[in-house]
Amino acid sequence: EPAAVRSRLAGLLPDHMVPAAIVTIPEIPLTPNGKLDRQALPAPDYNSTAPSSRPPSTPQEKTLTTLFADVLGLDQVGVDDGFFALGGDSISSIVLVSRAREQGLGLSPRDIIQHKTPRQLAHVARPLLDGGCASEADDGTGPVPLTPIMRWLIEPEHAYEAFFQSRLVQVPAGITRDQLAEILQSLIDRHDMLRARLGRHGDQGDRALHVPPARSPQALSADQALTRVDCTGATAAERERLLAEQASQALGRLAPADGVMLQAIWFDNGSQEPGRLLLTIHHLVVDGVSWRILLPDLATAGAAVLAGRAPELAPVPTSFKRWAEQLGALAGEPRTIASLEHWTTAQASPEPPLGTRGLRPRDTAEQLESLRVTVPVGLSDALLTRVPTALHAGVEDVLVTAFVLALAQWRAARGMPGSSGATSILVDVEGHGRDNLFAGADTSRTVGWFTAMAPVRLDPGKLSWGDVRRGGPAAGRALQRVKEQLRTASELRTSYGLLRYLNPETATVLSGLPGAQVAFNYFGRVGVGRTHLADDWQQVDGNPATGGLDPRMRLAHTLMVNATATDGPSGPELSATWSWPRNVLARGDVERLGEAWVTHLGALAAHAEGPDTVGRTPSDLSLVSLSQNQISQLEKKWRTRR
Repeated sequence: EPAAVRSRLAGLLPDHMVPAAIVTIPEIPLTPNGKLDRQALPAPDYNSTAPSSRPPSTPQEKTLTTLFADVLGLDQVGVDDGFFALGGDSISSIVLVSRAREQGLGLSPRDIIQHKTPRQLAHVARPLLDGGCASEADDGTGPVPLTPIMRWLIEPEHAYEAFFQSRLVQVPAGITRDQLAEILQSLIDRHDMLRARLGRHGDQGDRALHVPPARSPQALSADQALTRVDCTGATAAERERLLAEQASQALGRLAPADGVMLQAIWFDNGSQEPGRLLLTIHHLVVDGVSWRILLPDLATAGAAVLAGRAPELAPVPTSFKRWAEQLGALAGEPRTIASLEHWTTAQASPEPPLGTRGLRPRDTAEQLESLRVTVPVGLSDALLTRVPTALHAGVEDVLVTAFVLALAQWRAARGMPGSSGATSILVDVEGHGRDNLFAGADTSRTVGWFTAMAPVRLDPGKLSWGDVRRGGPAAGRALQRVKEQLRTASELRTSYGLLRYLNPETATVLSGLPGAQVAFNYFGRVGVGRTHLADDWQQVDGNPATGGLDPRMRLAHTLMVNATATDGPSGPELSATWSWPRNVLARGDVERLGEAWVTHLGALAAHAEGPDTVGRTPSDLSLVSLSQNQISQLEKKWRTRR
């Protein structure tokens, strides 16, 4: 059982000593002189060490295999199946940590990155004797300092009252308004930021959020936030119209300065048909990971209330308030300030306008056009599972590399070289921001806006476009370069926001530098992790918009790309929404960029399945310091000897 042997070795040895493949043979081939006949050895079959489907043998393994399947939306998972090889990503790893805590197992996202399989994680999981409950409550009430991403939103002095995210879920037929209000109230009570109010704080009148105690006169109540719409007997067209109208009205009622961060619209379809619940929340207090906390909590509270019990939601180990306070302290630390040179170098030179001109203050979100680009299901499945594993990369590395290649090719065709080379471009790359920044932090149950965004200088290097399109070595080398540039920036990404917005001395330096014209964000996989829920309380289709900018907001980028992976009946599907101001970029140009992105994704997939797949990069080696050239030479010698 090669997979079992390799899994066992992975738990004993550092990464660089774990065999890349284990091959079983009936006997050792020998030369006439009795020595090993290397030429007669079969070529390694990497599929032979693919994850097995062996069942768990301990309670911890059983719990973890069940959680893997739940979070990733799979029917079955074996103890040697790797989380990321199955399609997991950094965001879903946070969800896994939260679910494991509920089952009394203590894990961190770093544990999942390092150990990957249920068998390995079972050895490092820490039993939580209190069943996952925090030893003492982390009080998240009172003044909450604005984080860097919040200051990014507020500083331009523009309108942002309708900057939102939303989800549409099914609710049980026959549920009453009182029951639904009790369910929503339990969420508002548990998650502090849903009660937040944006105002002034301190002697200097600095902008800050303030969280009142749960159920206090100053706090938003579920009764205030909940609106019922009678849809009994309405046709499908009428319900669609009501949904659109009510969604727009809900946006109009959001008021951060008045503490109205949440609106819930209940579309009551009567006692015989399940209804719909539209949850609209201001982006100041929620992000993509937050929904993966809120929706399971909604289901948990719903099951309790309908059974006649008071909802008991799991505690929040680290409040958003404590997280925000710690960020302020980190902004002045020497290790944070030391990264300033990296960011000034990345933004040192301006780039020519991507469109017909640069952005102006009067360019607002109202002028945005959008285009949805969909990746075929077969290619999507490969990009989410096999390709990252074969290329020793993450899904985001692959998606961003294809994006940079598409931009580089498009700019080259238009005679638009970058500021530091024909293929270099500055890209604002977003991350979930829930990094382990200080001791004791556990944000796996924290609702809030954690996003970290930083300008990353990405350069795939000198390219042979024919070789790239064929999925040849040039495609692999481009991925290696972009991957390393992303890894370097990822380690420093939080520091950029701290220096740009929370450190007055460095803020003046960074605010004067030219920013990125394009932004890329990968939201991870959505539509997974629902198998533990009944049909009710599941997210459903039909939402007019899951999130959006306030139409009056100033635009920060000429081109914005938001990619996501959605699980559907025929498998996972990657797609990306491309947005741009209509009077700066032409729709035809964006369409060509989108087509090129899909083409280069296909090229990277072809490279991953080809004979000359690129190997590891310096960031993959935790115990040695080698250059990319040294690693490539070692791998070349290994292949030759093989």
